[in-house]
Amino acid sequence: LQLVESGGGLVQPGGSLRLSCLASGGTLDYYAVGWFRQAPGKERENLVCFDTKDGSTYYKDSVKGRFTVSIDNAKNTVYLQMNSLNPEDTDVYFCAASPGGEYGVPRCDLGMTYWGKGTSVTVSK
Repeated sequence: LQLVESGGGLVQPGGSLRLSCLASGGTLDYYAVGWFRQAPGKERENLVCFDTKDGSTYYKDSVKGRFTVSIDNAKNTVYLQMNSLNPEDTDVYFCAASPGGEYGVPRCDLGMTYWGKGTSVTVSK
């Protein structure tokens, strides 16, 4: 499975962006898909973990109510809608995926199998 993120860019505080994570080489029928971000010199942070089979979703408290994950199965793409952005949201954002198995999908904070290369988000005036 290959993942490619897009949609990053420069946005003013209070603005919105929608990131996309396009999957190829397989379908996202039964995966945990996570959105992460990482700034230089800092640890990678798991923001969202999404079960593509049943739609259950984890949001980190810092993004809850502002970020929303969704999937377009026809396009094999997972989206991250980010609203009310602030400068602290400036980071490189990554999507990642791990396949589900007999006991469900894995937690995103326990390591992911496939990673994209990231897309940069800058929130600034």
